[in-house]
Amino acid sequence: MQFTLVDIWNHTGLFARMIIFTLAIMSVASLVVMAERIIVFRKTRSDSRNFAAKMGAILAKGDLATAANTNLGKDVGHLGRVINSGLTAYRINPGNKDLAVESVARALERQAQREVQSLKRGLTVLATVGSTAPFVGLLGTTMGIVNAFQLMAAAGSGGLGTISAGIAEALITTAFGLLVAIPAVMVYNFLQGWVDARAVDISESSNEFLDVVARHVGGGAQSSHAA
Repeated sequence: MQFTLVDIWNHTGLFARMIIFTLAIMSVASLVVMAERIIVFRKTRSDSRNFAAKMGAILAKGDLATAANTNLGKDVGHLGRVINSGLTAYRINPGNKDLAVESVARALERQAQREVQSLKRGLTVLATVGSTAPFVGLLGTTMGIVNAFQLMAAAGSGGLGTISAGIAEALITTAFGLLVAIPAVMVYNFLQGWVDARAVDISESSNEFLDVVARHVGGGAQSSHAA
């Protein structure tokens, strides 16, 4: 037996092939999640930046009435959906300062949690693949080594030459497990870091918007009392 992938595959047993097929499915699942999340993240980042540029110019003037009635479409990204939830809460509030600020704050918090959870969708697949793939490969290796020693016992002869082919067959499953796990772990860490950064952006933007609402409602209340 030559130690090439083709020869090793041809000499692998049923259990080792099942392990390799399992790892292949795990690899495909992680690749699908990687591609889908990267596409979603790029789009929501672009949409959020566009929303921030347009809505920021309106909110900079403190014109909440115009902002609340401005429709920038559906593609506003994660940031736009959070701020729009706050604008909706402001539009339907009864006008009391404390109630308005509290209502807007709750709306922002609820939508922020939804957006963060939405951004995390699928990351558990990468975490699961990254943590379990090496153990799946190790299972194949363990059973392969057991089979190699069983063959050596059945043949009645020992030595490395007798079991080298079986050990090579066994170790290949660990190699496949690592090849599947390493990219999954690396991409998971990258995407998780990206989500954490967006969560900070959402929190900061929500607080800035809440400050605008507090100033606007407080100013309106003072004007009302002066009149």
